[in-house]
Amino acid sequence: MDVSFVKTPEIQQLLDRAAGVNESGGSPRLKAIMRDLTESVMELIVRHDISESEFWLAMKYLSDSAGEIGLIVPGIGLEHFLDLYMDAKDAEAGLTGGTPRTIEGPLYVAGAPLVEGNVNLSVDEDEGTTVLHMTGHVTGPDGEAVQQAIVHVWHANSKGWYSHFDPTGEQTPFNNRRRIKLGKDGRYAFHSKQPSGYSVPPGGSTDQLMQALGRHGNRPAHVHFFIEAPGYRTLTTQINFGDDPFAEDDFAFGTREGLLPVPSRQGDSAYIQFNFQMQRAADDSDERFSSRARAEAEPQPETETA
Repeated sequence: MDVSFVKTPEIQQLLDRAAGVNESGGSPRLKAIMRDLTESVMELIVRHDISESEFWLAMKYLSDSAGEIGLIVPGIGLEHFLDLYMDAKDAEAGLTGGTPRTIEGPLYVAGAPLVEGNVNLSVDEDEGTTVLHMTGHVTGPDGEAVQQAIVHVWHANSKGWYSHFDPTGEQTPFNNRRRIKLGKDGRYAFHSKQPSGYSVPPGGSTDQLMQALGRHGNRPAHVHFFIEAPGYRTLTTQINFGDDPFAEDDFAFGTREGLLPVPSRQGDSAYIQFNFQMQRAADDSDERFSSRARAEAEPQPETETA
C-alpha cells in the first residue's frame, strides 16, 4: 500500500484528534510535535508493511530497554545528530570556532570533589595500568585565559567500568571523577590510571540492536569533559585516544575531527597535551547545562588541593 493512505481524510482526522489539535487546553508546540511524530510512525508502518506482531515486538523492546536508553540514543546516531544540528544552527548564526562539542554519554555523576592544582583523579589501585597525564589551557575565542573556569572530568577504569555504575561494586565513589577549579592562567592538569575502551553490556538491549544491524557496540578509550565559566558557553566534549583501534569506528559516534589526540607513550606513562577553546555566551542559558537527567551522589568535600 502507498503511504498516501496516511493522507486520507479519516487518518488525518485521527491524527488531529489524537494530538488534541482542536482542543483549547494543552501546549500548541507539543500538539504539533506529537502530531508529526505519530504521522511519521504511521508512514513507516505503511512504507515497510510492518505487521501488528512486529509493531508490538518493537514496543516490548522499547519497554525492556528503558535502562539502556542512554546507550541506544548515541548508538543509533541521534545524540551525534543533535551535535550536528547545533553546529549547523551556530554556523547559520555566524558562530564559528571553539573546541568541537560531542556527545555527553549517560555516565556523568554530579557532586564530584572540587579540587585545584595537578589533580589525581584515581582513588583506587588499578594494577598494571598506564598512568595518563593530561595538561593544557582553557582559552576564549581571542586566546584569553578563561577566568573562574571549572573543568568536570570523568572516565572509566582499565576494565572499562565507571565509578557509580560498576557492577563489581569495587570502585570508590567518584573514582576517576573530579571538578577542577582553574587559576587565572586557565591551565589545567590531572593524572589518573588510563581508561580503556569498552563495549555495551553483552546480551543487553543495545547489544541486541547492534547485532541486528550488523554493527559492533565498542567505544575507544576516551575522557569526558564539561567546562563551565561565567560569560562563556558551557562546553560538552570528550577526547578519544587517537591510537585506539576503535578511534575512527566509535559505535556511539563520539569521534570528531580535532578530538583525537595521540598519547605520547613513555614507559608506563602516557602524555596528552590538549587545549580547549570556549565560545562566549550569548545569554545566561548558554552558561547552563542542558536539562538532561543525570545521576547524582552525595557531594564530596570541596576545594581539595591535589
